[in-house]
Amino acid sequence: MGKSRGYSLKNIDLQNYCKAKASSMPVHFKNTVEVANVLRGKTIKRANAYLKNVIAKKECVPFKKFKGGVGRCAQAKQFKVTQGRWPRKSARFLLDLLRNAVSNAEYKGMDTDRLHILHIKVNSAPLNRRRTFRAHGHITPYMSHQSHLEVVLAEKE
Repeated sequence: MGKSRGYSLKNIDLQNYCKAKASSMPVHFKNTVEVANVLRGKTIKRANAYLKNVIAKKECVPFKKFKGGVGRCAQAKQFKVTQGRWPRKSARFLLDLLRNAVSNAEYKGMDTDRLHILHIKVNSAPLNRRRTFRAHGHITPYMSHQSHLEVVLAEKE
């Protein structure tokens, strides 16, 4: 058994898995959680195609958990929901993270055609605090919501 090294997935054999992690990425937490939920369990080839389709607005991301105020879209029917969006920035960051994980797998000598996403997780990072100036000398906080991302890939038998 390997040491965890800061990942939420514990007690995995490091020989058969490859990992990638990104901390404090300037991307919205809620959008990235919804994209990650769709990617879980998919093969790398399908995940890359899906993320590129989201960026091109050919496939939507169904919003199931954080769906307050999210509009409807017809592309969400394939996921059996009505609400969906195309979070391009989240898709770009997760696409880069998957590329990094596949690169790590190639370095370890794993077969990249048989890789699938075993574990993907998005955690909320500390807020970046800024301020905006309002009328009558008031100041309002202006927060940016960042995310920690992690992915673990495994080979299918």
